[in-house]
Amino acid sequence: MDQQSKALQGIYAARFAGMAEYRNKIWKVLCTDFFQAFIPEQSTVLDLGAGWCEFINNISADHKIAMDLNPDTGDLLAPGIRHIQQDCSVKWPVDDNSLDVVFTSNFLEHLPDKASVQRTITEAFRSLKESGAIICLGPNIKYLPGAYWDFWDHHVPLTDNSCCELLKMTGFSIERSIPRFLPYTMSQSSRPPLFLFKLYCKLPVVWPFFGKQFLIVARKAGMAERSIRS
Repeated sequence: MDQQSKALQGIYAARFAGMAEYRNKIWKVLCTDFFQAFIPEQSTVLDLGAGWCEFINNISADHKIAMDLNPDTGDLLAPGIRHIQQDCSVKWPVDDNSLDVVFTSNFLEHLPDKASVQRTITEAFRSLKESGAIICLGPNIKYLPGAYWDFWDHHVPLTDNSCCELLKMTGFSIERSIPRFLPYTMSQSSRPPLFLFKLYCKLPVVWPFFGKQFLIVARKAGMAERSIRS
């Protein structure tokens, strides 16, 4: 195991100690009540920065792939899910135009610099089928000017607008952009009751009051659309 993988293993084991069961229940709600609507069950889905696998284990799809440098990820995956353990900013061992959905949550800000984020998004674009979707969830520094840096491994400041700009530069069309979606973090001691969280997901009217994470859904533009743009 290389030094970077060891560091990741240590950081996340300490940060999420004692939270695994609750986090999995939260993600089961998110997948069932929200994200599944964007992901047909016949899809091939890649979870970018899969972490503790709460999304990829709970979403329904025919073919599921988890990418993460943390070696613990492979041990946490449900049976039948492929694990890719590598740096996401280098070429993925995935065919061109082979994925229906790339999902990433609270991950891009952990990459070492903007160049790594851009290379990663470019790989997602290459790997997605025409009209395939990328779903990005992450902390919005516009609403977290100080607390954003409370995590040692946050490196890249992102907003909904900056993320949308990068996606459009890469060739994606923005389908939905929500500047305020979820509250900031579930890695601390706060554990709202599941019934309240379930209700929150169904009430977009309250998101602007509590949400500090953006949600972006973008699609890989077809060749004709990209030709018109150029």
